[in-house]
Amino acid sequence: MAEVLKKTVDDKYNTEEIKKSLKKDKKEKKESKKVENHSKKEDKKKSIFDGLRSFFVGVSTEFKRVHWTTKENMIKYSIATVFFIFFFGIFFYIIDVLFALIQSLF
Repeated sequence: MAEVLKKTVDDKYNTEEIKKSLKKDKKEKKESKKVENHSKKEDKKKSIFDGLRSFFVGVSTEFKRVHWTTKENMIKYSIATVFFIFFFGIFFYIIDVLFALIQSLF
């Protein structure tokens, strides 16, 4: 009878060890997910005051990130806004008077 010879292959990259380490990493990830899910459940059990506190802490950190304009720029922008309000107010008043004049002619 013919014998089947098993061929042995040199494993120069240690694939078995790599596979074992990957399985170990997967197990660790599953365990860490369990811990995260457990901590999320604990977060839900917090009182309303803890939620309000975390909200106001978040608001204060966001206010620190805001780029506030300088006093000089604020004055310039305010003057420009008031100027445009008066300009367009006068502009639309003149247009209204012209349309009223045209309508009274017909």
